[in-house]
Amino acid sequence: MSKQDAGYDHHRYKKLLAEAVDDTKRLELIDLMIREGARDKLEAQRTSDRVAMTAVTVAKILGPGGRRDSSRFD
Repeated sequence: MSKQDAGYDHHRYKKLLAEAVDDTKRLELIDLMIREGARDKLEAQRTSDRVAMTAVTVAKILGPGGRRDSSRFD
């Protein structure tokens, strides 16, 4: 878990858990964690999509031969 999973605040969740003394507060904490987990997964997917689109764009620019060495004399 690098950088304590961006967006995951261990201390905050620990504090909220300590404050969840009844079923209503526990359910609110569970709901919050689910929503924030879904948000983090969506952001990770968006990042992955951006990386993939960048790779495709670079491949199109470089063409089928990949990187060309223009200083080569044949």
